This record gives sequence, structure tokens and C-alpha cells, in this order.
Amino acid sequence: MIKVLTVFGTRPEAIKMAPLVRLLDADKEVRSVLCVTAQHREMLDGVLELFALTPDYDLNIMRPNQSIGAITANVLAGLEGVIERETPDVLLVHGDTTTTFAAALAGFYRMCKIGHVEAGLRTHDKYSPYPEEMNRVLTGRLADFHFAPTPRNRDNLLREGVDESKVFVTGNTVIDALLEVARRPYRFAEGPLATIDFGTRRLITVTCHRRENLGENMTAIFSAVRDIADAFADVEIVYPVHLNPRVRATADETLRGAARVHLIEPLGYLPFVKLMSMSHLIITDSGGMQEEAPALGKPVLVVRKETERPEAIEAGTVRLAGVRREELFAHASELLTDRAAYEKMAKAVNPYGDGRASRRIADILKERAARV
Repeated sequence: MIKVLTVFGTRPEAIKMAPLVRLLDADKEVRSVLCVTAQHREMLDGVLELFALTPDYDLNIMRPNQSIGAITANVLAGLEGVIERETPDVLLVHGDTTTTFAAALAGFYRMCKIGHVEAGLRTHDKYSPYPEEMNRVLTGRLADFHFAPTPRNRDNLLREGVDESKVFVTGNTVIDALLEVARRPYRFAEGPLATIDFGTRRLITVTCHRRENLGENMTAIFSAVRDIADAFADVEIVYPVHLNPRVRATADETLRGAARVHLIEPLGYLPFVKLMSMSHLIITDSGGMQEEAPALGKPVLVVRKETERPEAIEAGTVRLAGVRREELFAHASELLTDRAAYEKMAKAVNPYGDGRASRRIADILKERAARV
């Protein structure tokens, strides 16, 4: 039997790790321990409930207006005792959050083997996305098992000198979570979403929150969203506004009161998956949605200057729309007026997996970790 300590702290991490944690919990060959840092308290708890996950440890580090440095220090301090008490064979982290890097560093300090899920994504610009690019690069330097979603991610790691025997192409666990949740029944019974006639209206879902977009970029993006609503009378735009106060202030200033633009509170994962599934088009700066929306057949416009998911662009499921008002409006207008261009994106094959990534990772951990 091996002991696996899984650590995550944000909603996206929780969604992507939930299928894997549940597999490990059910496996008689694994002693599975879950620790959450609660880097995002409000948004994390709903995912834990949705997937029926009960943490063995909850560091509860979230504080108002917390800095990156404070998150790092608090995760390091909180995990020190957990790792010492549990002495896991593998400490499992996900992706590129500050929790991810700090947890990997804490594991390294205790000479613990580290498994990195969603390894190998790169933009090769340490400030974009910030701080995520360096979080994943530094975690990669500390990791002993690298679970890469795609062959390109594997190749990124090999170019950085990672031992090929420690890199495994598995697909992305977010597809596992998405396909499971998409099968669950749900309907919008109240609020703005209950009033939209999804049969006759074209719905655009918007998410925007990244640090590098705060300020002028976000104002330009939201201005383009308003332009789209003004130009297309059959379009309804829904934006679940991120909890970051700066994001909310820009959304209020730019979008509040615009016709057919609905600013709503953040949704739980189940209603959000349903919202994506009913959408005509997605506009986002989220990394995960570049993987999720194509699995539902939804074209994605990415409002960033670059992406660590070039496979999606090459596959044709995603377009890099930039952060300029005119550029985003032009991309959206084409997809709203050119049926052939829209269908080409909607029917492109998603490169991020088949829904069995978690099973592959669990099997690799059992086989390899026991030999380390």
C-alpha cells in the first residue's frame, strides 16, 4: 500500500483533482489523504460539496487582500506539520497555483516524492500568466512524477532536461470531471438565467479575472463585450463576475446596465457546466475553459496575448483573440455571422483527453511510487 497526500487550494484545482482523489479514496491499495489550503475559500467549498470530498486537513489560509507572498508563507507553515505527521510516499499537487508551488516546496523540504498533475504547460514568459508560469516551472523542477496532459507538454519537460522515464502523458483530469458533471440534471429555476429563452437566443458566456488583464486590458475586453451586445440583437451575454474587487469594479464601470448583458454572482461548478453547455460561444481568459468548452463543442475566444495551451489553437477549438477591443469584437463578429467558421471550431476535436486521465494517473502512482 502507498500513501498519497493530495494538496490543493482553489476551485479549479479542486475540480480537476476531484475525480483522481475519489479514485484514490476507493482504491484498497492506496491510503489517500486530502489537505486543502483554502486559498480560495468561498469558491472551493462548493466544489468539495459537489464531489462529496471531505478534507482530512483544512489549513484555511484565506485572508482579505492576501498577497502572493502571504499565501506562500502560510501554505509552507501549514503543510510542514501535515507532512511530518503523515509521511506520505507521494505528495500530489496540480497545475500552477501558488498553493501548488508552495506545497511542492514544502514536500521538497521534507524530502517527499512529488507528483505534478497537469505538468509541462509553458508560455516561456515568466510574467504571463503571472504568477502561474513560474509556479508551474518551479514545481516542475521539484517534481518526481510529471503527469502531462498532452505530448506537447511532455516535450516541453524533456527540453528542460526532465528524465523521460518520469514523464507520463495522461490527458487532462478536467475532462474526467466535466463529463461526469455534464451528465447530472440541472435547470435554472430563478434569477436572470431563468428568464433567457435558450431556444431562440444565442448565449455568450464570459469569464475574465487574470492578474495580467487587470486595468486597461480588462476595460478593453469588457468594452468589446458591450459592443458585441449592441451589435447583435439576438445575443444574450452572461458574465459570472469574479470575486476580485478590482474585477468587480471594472465590470460595474464598463458593463453594468448594458442591454442583454447579465452580471451575475459566481456559479457553482454544476450550474456553470450547464451554462457552458447551453452557450453558443465562450469568451475567457481562463486556462481550464480552453480545455473544457471544446469538450462540449463550444468555440472559445481567449482574451490573452498568449496561451500555454497551443494544442487547442492548432486543433482549431480555440482562437487567441488578444486584449484589444477591436480585435475581440472582430473575432466574435465573424463567429456570429459566418456559419462555416463557427462550425469548423465547434466540430474540431478536443486535444485534451478522453475522460480517463485520473485512472491512468492512479495506476502509474501505484506502480511507480511503490518502487521509489
